[in-house]
Amino acid sequence: MKRKQKIIILASLFAVLMLVLSGCANQYQNLKAPTGFFYGSIYKYLAIPMQKLILWVGDAIGGANGYGWGVIVITLVVRLILLPIMLNQVKKSTRQTEKMNAVRPQIDLIQKHRAGASTEESARISQLTMQVYQKNNLSMTGGLGCLPMLIQLPIFAALYQAVQFSPVLAKQTFLGVPLGKPSLIFAIIATLFYVAQSGLSLIGIPEAQRRQMMMMLVLSPGMTFFISIFAPSALALYFLAGGIIMLVQQVLTTFVIQPQIKKAVDAELKEHPIVTVVDEHTFAAQEATKPAVKAESQQLHQDLRARNAGKQKRN
Repeated sequence: MKRKQKIIILASLFAVLMLVLSGCANQYQNLKAPTGFFYGSIYKYLAIPMQKLILWVGDAIGGANGYGWGVIVITLVVRLILLPIMLNQVKKSTRQTEKMNAVRPQIDLIQKHRAGASTEESARISQLTMQVYQKNNLSMTGGLGCLPMLIQLPIFAALYQAVQFSPVLAKQTFLGVPLGKPSLIFAIIATLFYVAQSGLSLIGIPEAQRRQMMMMLVLSPGMTFFISIFAPSALALYFLAGGIIMLVQQVLTTFVIQPQIKKAVDAELKEHPIVTVVDEHTFAAQEATKPAVKAESQQLHQDLRARNAGKQKRN
């Protein structure tokens, strides 16, 4: 459930980003500022302030590459501000994963008996699933947090339009690469940071869980590369700087946070062991009661038919 929810959220964000990019691209040729409620509002309230901020930072840094460094500095600052929030989400997710591993036999057993179950039986099995989560203090959403992604979305849109529709920024260069045009080199470098981050995230992960994570790990670098090769190189710089922070975050997660959380969860489970809600005996008992329940239901149905028949004769 957790993996599917994350994929849906990432796919939704990707669709929104593509919507913004496609709308902006239609006006790219003459650098005419976008109009209308959606794109016009993004430009007015997000892109223009971002333009002024980049120009201010670029002027403060100075030099031929000043505005490119401005994009990088702004991105690093925003990412560093978000870093505590993202690390907190990582802690919650890691703790949830560790506890899920402990209740996995019960969840697998429930899923096994869910196959081919009737509607009534499926309802009872769903109740058992909820009990497993509740009695073991587990979240049904899997510790899923999309706040950092949602915060980055308006920043992404603002930065894109700030460069796309600013004659000043679009004409600037960074290391000889025009900020207003796509750059394959920047796209590849930015993507490599996300590939490295994905690789680090697999360290210490069980093989079965790795297979479940593969789609997520491919999706992030893939999105980065796909957007960067079509977007202005300033946006690739945004991804590149963001990828540096993501790599730092993953190093902290893999070598500091995960070991600490695993140790804490192990200690917690020793003090408060996992509550067993279901086992093979649970379903065996339900199977044993099915004939009696079915017979009772059939008898009740026959009694109702007999009563209805009696009423019709009296009438």
